[in-house]
Amino acid sequence: MVCHIYSFLSLSSLLSLPRVTVTEGGTANMTCRVEYNDQTSLQWSNPAQQTLFFGDKKALRDNRIELVRASWSELTISISEVTLADEGMYTCSLFTMPVKTAKAYLTVLGVPEMPEIDGLTKPALEGDEITLTCMTHGSKPAADLRWFRNEKEIKGAKEVNASGKTFTVTSSLQLLVDRDDDGAAYTCKVDHVALLQTPQQTTEVLEVHYAPRVAITNSLTFPQEGQYLKLECVSKGNPSPDPVMWTKDGGELPDLERMIVEGRELTFTTLNKTDNGTYRCEASNHLGTSSAEYLLYVYDPNAMGQHGPDHALIGGVVAVVVFVTLCLIIVLGRYLARHKGTYLTNEAKGADDAPDADTAIINAEGNTHAEEKKEYFI
Repeated sequence: MVCHIYSFLSLSSLLSLPRVTVTEGGTANMTCRVEYNDQTSLQWSNPAQQTLFFGDKKALRDNRIELVRASWSELTISISEVTLADEGMYTCSLFTMPVKTAKAYLTVLGVPEMPEIDGLTKPALEGDEITLTCMTHGSKPAADLRWFRNEKEIKGAKEVNASGKTFTVTSSLQLLVDRDDDGAAYTCKVDHVALLQTPQQTTEVLEVHYAPRVAITNSLTFPQEGQYLKLECVSKGNPSPDPVMWTKDGGELPDLERMIVEGRELTFTTLNKTDNGTYRCEASNHLGTSSAEYLLYVYDPNAMGQHGPDHALIGGVVAVVVFVTLCLIIVLGRYLARHKGTYLTNEAKGADDAPDADTAIINAEGNTHAEEKKEYFI
């Protein structure tokens, strides 16, 4: 990186020059000009007040410092491979009476080193708590560290420590590891003004070991006699739980030519009623064992429709029949209770003086009419 420092000196004024920045390892060109000079030499001095060049004469033995241009009105020098020690106030002097000077401050940026990630155990176990630490040295000013998980930014805890003129920056990330972290890429990226064109970052891929989980998939919804059926044991674990083990009703699979086991698949070339039962798939690794079961019932194609039994329709019809039956029972019960009460009331009214049940009912009806007639004359 090349930086130019321009100093304009006047015999009648002293100029203060702005701060100039250069990246460590780059080159700074420093130019001092005057509007008018009566053939008096110009001089550049470093922050330690050591003379670098007096006119076109080199005064300091430093191979990094070279003369670019020298005249009565301009003195330009270059400093290559700039270090942090070169930072400071530089002075351009015009030796008149009195001496005229102009100053410029050179700022050197410390380039942060490539970040390093520590704390990653390979492999990690599901359920472990781990702390990832990213560190970079040599930045000036202090760099910023950013964490990413599969390109999505996540927040870490930052710490800055001074080391001479530069800083050491650390960022930590705490993780509760689960199986979803297996294969996840964790990236630590350095942000710094000296790295605008070439950002630095380090990536580590997390490997997680976890116990298997098992499920069984099938190729038929309603398996029928004579059909082809494939059961697949889908197991996921790390390390991979191979091979898997198939059993039927708690024992070994029957030795049948039409029942084939290949890897994770159990195939029935021609289904038969004798295949009915509970099939179990089991997978294991050093972290644990998992299993799944499949209840196989082989339907008779002659006793069911072409497309198999519609269990949903049958269930719906049964539910409707039950509901209607309950409603009829409730209505009939209420009807019987109401008429039973009326009969008992009439029987009680004529039962006192009647020799039999028929006479009691007739007396009850007669009493009713008498009461109604009595109320009419009142």
